[in-house]
Amino acid sequence: MYLLILLLPLLSFLCGIFLGRWLYWGVCQISTTLVFFSFCLSCVALYKSISTGEVYSLTLAPWLYSDSLQVNWSLYFDGLTCVMLVVITFISSLVHLYSTEYMKLDPHLIRFMSYLSLFTFCMLILVTSNNFLQMFVGWEGVGLASYLLINFWFTRVQANKSAIKAMLINRVGDFFLLLGIFTIFCVYNTLNYDAFFCLIPLSLDFKLIFAGYNMPVLDLICCFILFGAMGKSAQLGLHTWLPDAMEGPTPVSALIHAATMVTAGIFLISRCSYLFEFSTFSLMLLSLVGSCTAFFAATTGLFQNDMKKIIAYSTCSQLGYMMFSCGLSSYDVSMFHLTNHAFFKALLFLGAGSVIHAVGDEQDIRKLGGLKNLLPLSFMAFLVGSFALTGFPFLSGFFSKDIILEVSISSYSFKGHFSFFFGLLSVFLTAFYSTRLLFLTFLINPNGIKNVYLQAHESSWRITIPLVLLAFLSIFSGFLFKDFFIGLGTNFWGSSIFVLPYNYYCSDIEFLDIFIKIMPLIFSMLGIFSGFFLYRFYTFELFKVKNSSKSLLIFFFFQKKWYFDRFYNEAISKLVLFFCLSFCYKNLDRGVLEILGPFGIVSIIKRMSSFFQLGQTGFFVDYITYFCIFIVIFFSLNIF
Repeated sequence: MYLLILLLPLLSFLCGIFLGRWLYWGVCQISTTLVFFSFCLSCVALYKSISTGEVYSLTLAPWLYSDSLQVNWSLYFDGLTCVMLVVITFISSLVHLYSTEYMKLDPHLIRFMSYLSLFTFCMLILVTSNNFLQMFVGWEGVGLASYLLINFWFTRVQANKSAIKAMLINRVGDFFLLLGIFTIFCVYNTLNYDAFFCLIPLSLDFKLIFAGYNMPVLDLICCFILFGAMGKSAQLGLHTWLPDAMEGPTPVSALIHAATMVTAGIFLISRCSYLFEFSTFSLMLLSLVGSCTAFFAATTGLFQNDMKKIIAYSTCSQLGYMMFSCGLSSYDVSMFHLTNHAFFKALLFLGAGSVIHAVGDEQDIRKLGGLKNLLPLSFMAFLVGSFALTGFPFLSGFFSKDIILEVSISSYSFKGHFSFFFGLLSVFLTAFYSTRLLFLTFLINPNGIKNVYLQAHESSWRITIPLVLLAFLSIFSGFLFKDFFIGLGTNFWGSSIFVLPYNYYCSDIEFLDIFIKIMPLIFSMLGIFSGFFLYRFYTFELFKVKNSSKSLLIFFFFQKKWYFDRFYNEAISKLVLFFCLSFCYKNLDRGVLEILGPFGIVSIIKRMSSFFQLGQTGFFVDYITYFCIFIVIFFSLNIF
């Protein structure tokens, strides 16, 4: 059963590759069915994990055996893995079903469905691995599949650029993750999770010289893993690929942002909780990076006009919450928010796809409006997803986001108060731009083209069923799963997550002052009502403020994403290109390599041939003279 969870998406991918030419719609149905069966088996695995609390390990075959390096192909199923399996396969099966309708007019639908199945298979490899090397195979496979999906419409130049950008920025994080894996093997002589985690308490005083500094080994490994997770989970500094990934089809955005690629970094940090708990410096760094990411993405999303990019920046912001929750040693709370976030973020993206599909692929919210009555189901999906994102009472985001902020203030430390402050600001901004998105898309007077509105209609059942299911879970998942995931008496996570006793803060939130506990709710309500009233009654005043000379600078700063892209282009890309042109191309390629390489050899041969050509006079007397000279030289050499 456990092996089938992985093999069914792989079989779906192979069916699309080899049978797509003959079975067009059949392959779509087969892919959706196989991934759905994988979800059913994942639910059985999760039930076994909950009921028995056992950990299942399945060794498939030996892989690498070289001296002390011994790595097997093996699968590992505990509470953490089973939760990720259910989330991944559920979202993927809905995206497969959704794509059969959304992409039905695309001539390359089979290729798209195959890429979706490959993406799902690689993500399952990542979360079920029993060692770092096998995990890295799934890690790279997810990166490859994301490149193929973002660049699915490969005739579009912007899609090419976005896919290359995502690949290159993720390579930066992957480089650091590889350094972490190499360091683990060099110091501990193993890459197996269990063996490595057992050795950690014995190596607290180990140090290693890196870049001229004598650093604790655990801090160094944690920093490498953190930088690797920052690339996949789009944290501040390595986040620029995430909004540009919107160039792919909308189902791709839902799959990448909801349950798969961007959550890989959070999963890896939670899996390595045994490691991070013994590194105070890394926990501090996690909190600072996560809180700054949450605030940055919230301020940037506030000034975007592309529907999908606004939702993309909200993903970046929510990943910041998960990251600083891990920095506060609340890995279980982070996984709880990851699960809830998967449902309402998939709902938002698929709802956005339904709207875009209905209005002729228009994504600029300034050119929409008045769609509430034309697209009632999409409006309800957007309403539920947006309110869950803002933390509206008793929706899924309310249960997880508020607990993250309560844990941060309960830690009574600098990193906790820092995270709480920026988290509160992010709550307000998230509520504001979610209300803005909802209002400009559905509630204001129509701003689009008349023919577009005349043709707007709800889509078929293959699009509406995923929206209804995700809306139901976005409402009730927080209430249903809270006691399982983070209840004080639960033992759901078992040995998959480890927290030192003095880093456990969840019990302290029960003693917080009531005013502090409701502060996230107050900020969320302020954001919702301020967004509604400003865009309902003071639209002209907002326009005047935005176009004033002083406000334009602030507007462009946030609308241009804090100029991160410009900084990278000016400070890094141009310098690298200049170095490559002036030194590598001009001096090495056209200089040393050409002199020593084929052009240099050809020029030497030409010069020698032109020199010998001078002796080719055509006169017999000259040839006799040359012959005599060589005879004399030959005999002279023999004499000596």
